[in-house]
Amino acid sequence: MLLRRAVAQELGNPKAGLEFAKRACAECHEVEAAETFSPHPDAPTFRQVAGTPGMTARALAVWLQTSHPTMPDFIIPPGDTDNVIAYIMSLRPPQ
Repeated sequence: MLLRRAVAQELGNPKAGLEFAKRACAECHEVEAAETFSPHPDAPTFRQVAGTPGMTARALAVWLQTSHPTMPDFIIPPGDTDNVIAYIMSLRPPQ
């Protein structure tokens, strides 16, 4: 009997997500993995977002579709949302 392990397919392309984030998010957030401070003092770095306890791709998807008082009304095009989420999740510290 042949056993196969189920492998969850990751959505999005982290590299494309980083490129989008550099163009659209870096004015306020630090998007690069090695940096520790965002240009806007109240904006968390992407690494901080990724390391938030309980952070999941689904939580990010909901958060990115909800307006926030500290963020401008910003809509990520649907084709880029999965990429940005994949990039942010790639920054998660090892569990």
